[in-house]
Amino acid sequence: MSDQIVTVSLDQQQDYQFRVSFGDPMPPLLADEPPPLGQSQGPSPVQLLAAAVGNCLSDSLLFALRKFKQTPEPLRTEVSATVGRNEEGRFRVQAIEARLQLGVPAAKLEHLDRVLETFESYCTVTQSVGRGIPVTVHVRDADGVVLK
Repeated sequence: MSDQIVTVSLDQQQDYQFRVSFGDPMPPLLADEPPPLGQSQGPSPVQLLAAAVGNCLSDSLLFALRKFKQTPEPLRTEVSATVGRNEEGRFRVQAIEARLQLGVPAAKLEHLDRVLETFESYCTVTQSVGRGIPVTVHVRDADGVVLK
C-alpha cells in the first residue's frame, strides 16, 4: 500500500464555528466549541476525535467479521473521551474508552475469538491516536455478554 494524503479544509463561519469540508461528494459539516467559547452548533474537536476512533474501530470489527462471512449487524459503538488538565494546566484528552456492541449473540458468529484478537491492530485512527492517548476497547454481544 502506498502512502496516502487525506486533506480536509476548515473555513471559519463565525467565532469558533468552522465549516469542515471533506471534498466531493461528501457534504461539509459545521464544527463548534461548547460554551463559553462556542455555541455547540456542531460537534467539538474532542467529539470529532472520539467519533473518528469509534468509527474506525467499528469499521475494523465489521471488516474482520465479514472476512469470515459473518453478519454481526447492527453494530453500535459508544466512545467516551476523558478531558482534564495536564501538568501545565491545559486541557487535554487524557483517555478514550470505546464500547462496541454486536447486533447478534456471540454464539451466532464463527471465528469471533480470532477477530477479537486482531481487529484493533488494523484500525488506522485508533492505532495512531493510541500512541499519545490511552485507548481502551470493550466488546459485547447483543445479549450484553462481555467478549473483550
